[in-house]
Amino acid sequence: MAPIPKGGTVAVTGAAGFIGGWIVRLLLDKGYRVRACVRDVDDESKTTFLKQMHGYASGRLTLYSADLDNDGCFDGIFTGCHGVCHVSHVSDYDDQDYVKRVCDHIIESVNKAQTVTRVIVTSSIAAVISEADMQELVRRPVCYEDRYPDEQNPKRTPERGQGYSMGKVIAQRVFSEAAEQNGNWDAITCCPADNVGPIQSAHQKNMGPWQHNIEMMLLGKYFQNGAYRPWMTVDVRDDAECHIGLLESVDVKNGERYIAWSTDTRNVEDICASIDRLLPELGHDTPEVTDSFPERVQVREQELRAIWAGCELRNDRIRAILPIRFRPLDESIRDCVESLLYIARIKPVVRDGFKQTV
Repeated sequence: MAPIPKGGTVAVTGAAGFIGGWIVRLLLDKGYRVRACVRDVDDESKTTFLKQMHGYASGRLTLYSADLDNDGCFDGIFTGCHGVCHVSHVSDYDDQDYVKRVCDHIIESVNKAQTVTRVIVTSSIAAVISEADMQELVRRPVCYEDRYPDEQNPKRTPERGQGYSMGKVIAQRVFSEAAEQNGNWDAITCCPADNVGPIQSAHQKNMGPWQHNIEMMLLGKYFQNGAYRPWMTVDVRDDAECHIGLLESVDVKNGERYIAWSTDTRNVEDICASIDRLLPELGHDTPEVTDSFPERVQVREQELRAIWAGCELRNDRIRAILPIRFRPLDESIRDCVESLLYIARIKPVVRDGFKQTV
C-alpha cells in the first residue's frame, strides 16, 4: 500500500503516553494533522501538555476520548485518517483472548474508515528477546527483526511472565493478517527498545519502567532488573521518528517489523552512576543497587550477565530505510533527568554541600 501523504491526517492511540506524546509532537512539527486518542480528554493531568502544543490552538491537533476496552471507540475517529499509529497498551496482556478482541475491534474501525492506508503497530523488543529458557539466547544470540522467542517452549505462558511478549506477537500477527485480507492498507510493526529520554508531562514519569527507574535513582534507590538484564535503549524521540518514518516509507511491506533501538546497552549500576557523571552540578548522591530478589534468583546474575554479554543487537533493517541517527544514551539520560526535575518536580537526593534545585 501507499505511504501516507505529507501533511495528511494521522490518528495516534495512547497519545498521552511517553511514546505516543512524542509521536504527536513530531507529527505536528512535520506538518501533519493529528487526532490524539486518550482514555479521557477531560483528565487534565494527562492531556494538558497536548493542549499546549502549537497545533491544538489552530485545530490541526484534535483530542478524542477512546477507551480501548470499548468496541467501536475508534469508528468515527479513524474516518478520514490516512494513517494510524497504534501505540496504546491494553489493560491486561495476560489475557490473550482479550488482547485479540481489542485488536479485532481496532481493525474493524480501520476497515470502516476506508481511508487508512497504513497502520503502525507498536510492539516491543520483548517480542524479539523474551525467552522462557535463557539458553535460547545462547543458541540464537543475534537479536534482529526475524528473531522470535521460542514459542514451542511449554514454559512460555502468561503464568510464567511471558504474557506481555506473547500479547505483542499476537497483535503483530492479527494486524498483518487483517491487512493482507483487506488489501487496502498495510500493517507495519515497530518494536521499540527500552525508551529513555525526556518526559513531556508529570504523569509520564510512571508510564514506562525506564524513566520511572531513573526517577527512583534520583530519589536514592534503584532496583536490579529481575534476575538481571542490561538496559537496551532507544531515545524516545528517536523511537517516535521511527514510527513516523515507517508511516512515510515507500520501502516497507505489510507484515514487516522493525526494531527501534540504538544497540546501546548499559548495566543498571552504570545508568545510575551516569547521572552524577553527566550532571555533576546536581550533586546526586549515587545510591547502591537494591536487590530484593530471593537468593536463588540473585545467584543467577553472573550467569545472565554472561548470556546477555554474548548477544549481538542489530538495527540494520531500520537504518536501511530511514535516515536516522540514533542519539547516544548519555544524551537520553541527561534529558530524562532534567525533565524529571523540571516537569515532574522530582527532588533528588544530593550530597552534602549541594542544594536541591527544585
